[in-house]
Amino acid sequence: MMHEALLARLAECVGQSHVLTNADDQSPYMTDWRGRYHGTAHAVVRPAGTMQVAKVVRLCHELGVGVVPQGGNTGLCGGATPREGDDVIVLALDRLKAIRAIDPVDNTMLVEAGCTLAQIQAAAEGVDRLFPLSLASEGSCQIGGNIATNAGGVHVVRYGNTRQQVLGLELVLPDGTIWNGLRSLLKDNTGYDLKQLFIGAEGTLGVITAATLRLMPRPKQRAVAWLAVTDPKAALSLLSAARDRLGERVSAFELISQNALDVVLRHIPGARLPLAQSPPWSALLEVSDVAADTKLDEALESLAADAFEAGWVSDAAIAASGAQCEALWALRENISEAQRIEGLSIKHDVSLPVSAIPAFLDAAEQALAADFPSARIVAFGHMGDGNLHYNLSSVDAAQNAALIAQTEAVNRCVHDIVAGFDGSISAEHGIGQLKREEMARYKSSVELALMRRIKDAIDPRGLMNPGKVLPDSPDF
Repeated sequence: MMHEALLARLAECVGQSHVLTNADDQSPYMTDWRGRYHGTAHAVVRPAGTMQVAKVVRLCHELGVGVVPQGGNTGLCGGATPREGDDVIVLALDRLKAIRAIDPVDNTMLVEAGCTLAQIQAAAEGVDRLFPLSLASEGSCQIGGNIATNAGGVHVVRYGNTRQQVLGLELVLPDGTIWNGLRSLLKDNTGYDLKQLFIGAEGTLGVITAATLRLMPRPKQRAVAWLAVTDPKAALSLLSAARDRLGERVSAFELISQNALDVVLRHIPGARLPLAQSPPWSALLEVSDVAADTKLDEALESLAADAFEAGWVSDAAIAASGAQCEALWALRENISEAQRIEGLSIKHDVSLPVSAIPAFLDAAEQALAADFPSARIVAFGHMGDGNLHYNLSSVDAAQNAALIAQTEAVNRCVHDIVAGFDGSISAEHGIGQLKREEMARYKSSVELALMRRIKDAIDPRGLMNPGKVLPDSPDF
């Protein structure tokens, strides 16, 4: 009877057709992108605006029903997926997709949480501006989810994480109260910067419904190079040289292992090797400039030539057109999709001091070879900002199943090495369901206690995205 009463009242909030209860209708919302997590919910509720979000959240607060906010459902840690058997609804925000305002003078854009990242990028380009967040999933991920996870992407080295792109937020608190913090000021020193609590909180403190975003001048030109580097130390030298020469024009610097490139060539139709041979390590370097007359191609050619002389680079391909730029980037951006096609892997999204990346790669490879000899390392990521995606699998299916069964031990091996270099076990993917107990091992008791106090103060009933981020340990 409680279930039926809940559904009836939810229908009053958003309309009957936007309360999904049929298993087939719910199915896309109940499984994460990787297919690792599966859950259940009373309903998938699709509000049309902030007021409807507030009504739904207020009702759930009244009835003690949990709320799992969900955007494009492209996350990799199960943060937007309900758990099996929890007393929750999924709050899908895909109908909140209006771009409310664009101001090219103030360089701001006011958007609703359900706008896709690609939609926002296109709107910015329409007024000759750039929204610099760029992810492989930008066609389907939604800005509310990007903000809730503090997404990173390929241009962090120049523009910073999502946190740096957000000036203000509108959100619904766990009791249904609406907070309008949609300021567009670069300076506002009036007490605590409350929006920062909700950026990266993965929906555990409230539901983001809209945001004021920063826009940047749109680059008038870019140049992209794929370079075969002898090893990660050489890539680090190349990165340092690029920064010294080109400064803030360096907008992306990606490190790609041979295993990562090969899995793309094996599974992605149309993927082509950009060099004569598949190198042990590659660097993908992009530079851009708002000035139209900077000779970026010549600058990249000169950098590559000097890197060749220094012994850092053995071969290079510099894109001669926009299509070639996209083809090089597709090799990098399709690594995750190619791995998904190939099968399960143990994924790590780690952050390290940039200077420590070569030493980490050496240490981790040695430790894994000793304890997990069947593991194949697929390493790639945003070397320019210290973020590596360090994934493990075995080519043989039986060996891979055995490796996956040892996930906890593999995680401990990799994460302990990361911690030894003063790194982080989560760089841009968040905590979600995947890492919340693991986080308790690497966060201090003071940090965990502070996070718990914040959660208890804002969401004392624990109804917002239950089972995510914070560990269950009673000590915290």
